[in-house]
Amino acid sequence: VQLQASGGGLVQAGGSLRLSCVASGRTFRSGAMGWFRQAPGKEREFVAAIRWSGGSTFYADSVKGRFTISRDNAKNTGYLQMNSLKPEDTAVYYCAADGSVLLSSVRYETSYDYWGQGTLVTVSS
Repeated sequence: VQLQASGGGLVQAGGSLRLSCVASGRTFRSGAMGWFRQAPGKEREFVAAIRWSGGSTFYADSVKGRFTISRDNAKNTGYLQMNSLKPEDTAVYYCAADGSVLLSSVRYETSYDYWGQGTLVTVSS
């Protein structure tokens, strides 16, 4: 299974970006896709997650109301729409997926077996 993340870049504060994550080698019908990020000098943190089946979504408080996670099951692809970006959103964003993530565990890195390579998002002030 491979995950390919894309869509990062440089944007001014207040701007928007949409990240994509394409999964290949396996079709996910259960479990979840998550987005995590790691800012320079900080630990990786949870951003958002979505269940492949049913589409329930979960967000970190820091991005709630600004970011929207979605998925296209037919394309085995997840998206992270990021609006009203702030300089503190600057980080490498990673997508992750797993076919057996429990509802109570979507926020934890250890719940995911498959990870993308990361895409850099830089928000200038």
